[in-house]
Amino acid sequence: ILLTAPLRGVVVLLLAGFTWLLASALFGGDGSLSVRNIFTAEPHPRRYKCGLSAPCPPKHLAFRLVSGAANVIGPKICLEDKMLVSSVKNNVGRGLNIALVNGVTGELLETKTFDMWAGDVSNLLKFLRPLHEGTLVFVASFDDAATKLNDESRRLFEELGSTAVKELAFRDSWVFVGAKGIENKSPFEGYIKNVYKVTNKKFNYSHFRWE
Repeated sequence: ILLTAPLRGVVVLLLAGFTWLLASALFGGDGSLSVRNIFTAEPHPRRYKCGLSAPCPPKHLAFRLVSGAANVIGPKICLEDKMLVSSVKNNVGRGLNIALVNGVTGELLETKTFDMWAGDVSNLLKFLRPLHEGTLVFVASFDDAATKLNDESRRLFEELGSTAVKELAFRDSWVFVGAKGIENKSPFEGYIKNVYKVTNKKFNYSHFRWE
């Protein structure tokens, strides 16, 4: 096949460039590219349940909680790689977002939201009082989770293992996993004081493993 002079020049340049890359890959060199980089893809990091950085041991529940940011970004509650509460599922609301889970089987029992700014705290009390022993309680705050809390509601959360609820104030960020009948304080709790009194731009991200 006859090639014009300009086309022959392009072919020569391409061959020269490829030869340089191949030589650099085989024998080393200052080039930043290599044949390995061109023809092989970097492996993706392994993903564990709920996006955790490590797997949970057998017979343990993997979960992740994310509180809401101000009144813009909704909270998330994930259990065993299943999203229980999120904006995508359209089951989040201002205040306290709660998921009840069977502590033995990991089965979701119920999800509910309680408006702690303009709602009635009696609805929260009616929800917490009859909990059965062994029920896991997952809580994630969104916007304001504290204004309507009274002494009894705070005490009920303390009985579930919370230590931060007694300090919870306007637009603080709070995530918590407790259980009815727990003997000690829960190790699965995250709390950040609202340092932005108006907008609460402080975003609380927490994830734990049930161990």
